[in-house]
Amino acid sequence: MIAATPTGVRLTVHAQPGAARSEIAGVHGDAIKVRLAAPPVDGKANEALLRFLAELFGIPLRQVTLVRGMASRTKVIDLVGVTPEMATRVLCL
Repeated sequence: MIAATPTGVRLTVHAQPGAARSEIAGVHGDAIKVRLAAPPVDGKANEALLRFLAELFGIPLRQVTLVRGMASRTKVIDLVGVTPEMATRVLCL
């Protein structure tokens, strides 16, 4: 779910596009469930997820990278400059 990396943290996320609003919705298996107010069309949900996480953590969008899961609901995302403790606190886990 949250793993430390040399530059920050790596999150495993279960994305649920097409929601009424973007929000953290708890845990789904071994991933953080995120509802997204974007359709799963032409990468819009991926873009919305990266923007949502950048805003949530207060970091620039360039510090948020989709590592794996472009076409999957399960995604792996790196956040540069975020500690595991900060991630746990911000995500309320």
